[in-house]
Amino acid sequence: MTQRLILWCGLLVLLFGFGQRFSAAQDLTIAAAADLQFAMPDIASRFQKETGKNVRVVYGSSGNFFEQIENGAPFDMFFSANLDYAKRLESAGLVEPTSYEYAEGKLVIWAPTDSKLSLTSGLSVLLDPSVKKIAIANPEHAPYGQAAVAAMKKANIYGKIKDKLVLGENISQAASFVATGAADVGILALSLAVSPGMKEKGRYAEIPEEDYPAIQQACVILNSSKNKKEAEQFLEFIKTPAIGSVLQSYGFAIPASPSGASNGR
Repeated sequence: MTQRLILWCGLLVLLFGFGQRFSAAQDLTIAAAADLQFAMPDIASRFQKETGKNVRVVYGSSGNFFEQIENGAPFDMFFSANLDYAKRLESAGLVEPTSYEYAEGKLVIWAPTDSKLSLTSGLSVLLDPSVKKIAIANPEHAPYGQAAVAAMKKANIYGKIKDKLVLGENISQAASFVATGAADVGILALSLAVSPGMKEKGRYAEIPEEDYPAIQQACVILNSSKNKKEAEQFLEFIKTPAIGSVLQSYGFAIPASPSGASNGR
């Protein structure tokens, strides 16, 4: 009896271990731009509730993810804050030709609630003598940082304030700098400015969209994905009007006629 019990216990352990490995293999792993850190958990939760499929999301700068994918990072999908990264990965044959432009990001000027800066004057507020540090995402690999620099150049103030810039590894870190007082003001993503934590700590003003290149965002499925079926299912889920409304509620703009990223707009 004891020997039989031991055998059954051993079998149960093996089955449990197999089940765990099988379950893990079905998890969808997504690399997502940092501006999605509030919207994506909501979307993933809805997907899990509807399909029973697990979604694991890693957040960071689109440029860094682009390099990681080029070097074989084991993601199933990539949600980039830059349409160009999706196109380049497609040209390199690293992703399936099913890329999709799901949203456009927006830039805002953000300052803490107790700041005396008047944001109604737009980017010229950055010339205020009281502004010592300005937080933006690193323009070398973060689309929001690139857009911020373009907006400052359009306003003819970049040369005057570039030495005051504090660069975050991604737009989320840039937001953290100004929210914690490490910077006086920041040029951030609207999707972060309207998040509960940031909304309670400060105020913002949108930067006119014509003052910087469109922050077109696209998602792709990696050719190396071991969960293609789940990835394709998630992609179709992203395309639904309901998810478009979710993205809008988190501060994103939805293209008038969303299309495959490879087709442009």
